[in-house]
Amino acid sequence: MPSGIILLDKPQGLTSNGALQRVRRAYGAGSAGHVGTLDPMATGMLPLCLDEATKVIAEIESGGKCYEFTVQLGARTDTGDAEGQVVEQHPVPTFDAVVLERALKGFRGTIQQVPPMYSALKRDGRPLYELARKGIEVERQARTIEIRRLELVEARSDALDFICECAKGTYIRVLGEDIARALGTLGHLTRLRRPWVEPFRQLPMFTLDAVLAGAGDASVLLKPEVALRGLPEAWVTEEQVVALRHGQAVRGEIRQPAPGRRVCLYGPGGVFLGLAEPLPDGWLQPRRLMAQKST
Repeated sequence: MPSGIILLDKPQGLTSNGALQRVRRAYGAGSAGHVGTLDPMATGMLPLCLDEATKVIAEIESGGKCYEFTVQLGARTDTGDAEGQVVEQHPVPTFDAVVLERALKGFRGTIQQVPPMYSALKRDGRPLYELARKGIEVERQARTIEIRRLELVEARSDALDFICECAKGTYIRVLGEDIARALGTLGHLTRLRRPWVEPFRQLPMFTLDAVLAGAGDASVLLKPEVALRGLPEAWVTEEQVVALRHGQAVRGEIRQPAPGRRVCLYGPGGVFLGLAEPLPDGWLQPRRLMAQKST
């Protein structure tokens, strides 16, 4: 069974789960998951984790992401992007670079954002998008998000191109709508691309056609531990490996210790074992271990 991470360049018009299931079937993976949902309209990096690599999804999700997007001014759609129906229009006022920069300052840093109705967030066990499709809107609580970079790339009379780097949980469709409102008009996204997801910023992506054509080719699979670069490493002995696989805490050699953070476990020969949590007394408690390979 394949275990690893595929950096898919998701094509436009396909849901994230649709892309995931096609790849999972092609590779014969028993389990699979994707990191950070991309809307059907969106393209770009969608990390797909197959089998044992699904155990590191949570670690990847906590990393930053980058988006390139275009906001069409003057109209709002029910979905916040070009795939929805126009539900409201408003004239586009004249603004200059100073006015635009003043508006953008309000969106940088730690801010509050209300999630959209067209999202996978659930209310009473039902995804919000199911309610939205029936014309039902419910109140959503604002959530704290972090915009680390928001820069204008190009401005036209009725459209703006941006690049944004942000923490998890950010809805770019909502950000585009809010920027338009700050400029005194309405807006929706007509383009959305994710060029990278941490920690894969410098790594190449593969098209869906290339991934499916090379099904079974291990060259497109990254090892799970590649996603954990930056975490401290802990090395254990063969005897300690046995104890860890029985759920027992052990003492190990932690390189670059970081209290409160998970560490990557390595056994003899540099074999990646999984993740452990450092305890206050210097012990390592296993949390997510890779399955033991049969010999």
